[in-house]
Amino acid sequence: MVDEIKSNRRLTLSSFGRCLRGWYYRRVMRLLTLLLRIVYVIAKKCGRRLRQPRNGEGYRILLTGSYDSNNWLLSYLRPLVASEGCSHVTMVSLSPVPDLPKVSAVHPPKWLVRVIGATPARLLIFFLTAVRIRPNMVGGYHILVNGLVASAIAPIVGARSMYHCVGGPTEVLDGGIHGEKGPCERMGTPDLVVERRLLQAVAACDLVLTMGTKAISFFRDRGVNTNFHVISASIDAEQFTPMDSPPCYDVIFVGRLAEIKCIDILLKALQQVRKTIPNITGVVVGEGPLRGELEQLSRELGISDSVTFVGKQKNIEAWLNKAKLFVLTSRSEGLSIAMTEAMVCGLPAVVTDVGDLGELVEDGVNGFLVPGQTPELFAHRIIELLTDSHKLEAFSQAARRSALQYDIKAMAQCWDDIIACFLKS
Repeated sequence: MVDEIKSNRRLTLSSFGRCLRGWYYRRVMRLLTLLLRIVYVIAKKCGRRLRQPRNGEGYRILLTGSYDSNNWLLSYLRPLVASEGCSHVTMVSLSPVPDLPKVSAVHPPKWLVRVIGATPARLLIFFLTAVRIRPNMVGGYHILVNGLVASAIAPIVGARSMYHCVGGPTEVLDGGIHGEKGPCERMGTPDLVVERRLLQAVAACDLVLTMGTKAISFFRDRGVNTNFHVISASIDAEQFTPMDSPPCYDVIFVGRLAEIKCIDILLKALQQVRKTIPNITGVVVGEGPLRGELEQLSRELGISDSVTFVGKQKNIEAWLNKAKLFVLTSRSEGLSIAMTEAMVCGLPAVVTDVGDLGELVEDGVNGFLVPGQTPELFAHRIIELLTDSHKLEAFSQAARRSALQYDIKAMAQCWDDIIACFLKS
């Protein structure tokens, strides 16, 4: 009885703590979005006139964002610098920036990071760099906080503002609580005030790039009328290409081992598949906070001898060519870079029907869109492909053909068209 009372007391205190933390972060996000909105309004009235490049010059672009790997940033920077309309890109980042032509990196000083924190230091240097180099375009990856800050800074320096919505509508929906890693997620419950201000920030941007058309429909349905374009991450089709060597794994997952990826569903699906295909094999490529828990779950499910966790790897294309299928069980996605790389390598994709994944995966042609996050549905589709070699081969060829639309040259042409329109306006 005493133990039960103590347990209930702990649960009550824990619930109270979550509520208090959520209340605090809701107030923080309301204040932050309000302050940046005020800065934007003042800058729009008092800021510099819009500056176009001189005759014959391309756009000088200033960007910022946070990312887990160079490969992620490469997929966005390569087509941009390949565009004839871009003369130079300056990237403000805490992480190393890939060595590319026309790209320079700016990192906040370590002492500043120690004094005010990593993200505030990066954004402060972002602002100071914008004032110093006066670019033609200022942009950020993700709305929080990079897109918000870019929309406020751009009119101060006479630049166009750009927001790259790489996470899809979840970056804004309900105030951003459905995203991964951020103050909005910590709010816990939807906040329509924050959502409205985020939508105002998106509407204030001169250019909004999305991973697919669903995100554009989401914003337009909520009254956002700005300059939208679909530009996904680019893929080097020469690097990611099918190999002749036979695969040694049936299923592969590539990505962060985080809650939003729902990798537990993949493991439970493989347990179901094992009843039909006893020798099923899978490989999980990536690191993250849940790796220990997921390895423990695989042991509890009795599939630890069938699933290999290999951690973070550099030569992703080599690992993709070791597998037959790519599986993604995320509850939220934009247009997954890992999935696109897998499909260019000829791997059919079995993925959750969320976000912009349907922009590339054509259900029943180059993969399957699973309508619900249940292990049984994923297991059914995995079995369907692994037990039909003719269907697997047909899906494989279709996967590569469809993914080639995201080659670097194709994405560079999209940037050419965007910048050409801006130069005329």
